[in-house]
Amino acid sequence: MAIPELTDEQRRENLRRAAAARREKAGLLHALKDGEAALAEVLDDPRAERIRVEALIRALPGYGRARSEGLMAKLGIARSRRVRGLGVRQRRALLEAVGDGK
Repeated sequence: MAIPELTDEQRRENLRRAAAARREKAGLLHALKDGEAALAEVLDDPRAERIRVEALIRALPGYGRARSEGLMAKLGIARSRRVRGLGVRQRRALLEAVGDGK
């Protein structure tokens, strides 16, 4: 399949939308880190579907690289997994492991 030719205006609009989506995802992670949002809320937010689970866990207060990698290994979640790809059991296990009942 050939890549469609875009006009300069279409390209600018696509770049603008991509930047806005990145800002929204970053805002969700900051809200989680600052305690303004609970993990359960972020998991249910449609804007979070494309966030990697590893980044989501690392945004939790008290979770760094080693602790998040250990948790993901314990729960059987691949490093490349995104929030949208989590199964019901993985979501439940993640919420239970983190103790996020907000």
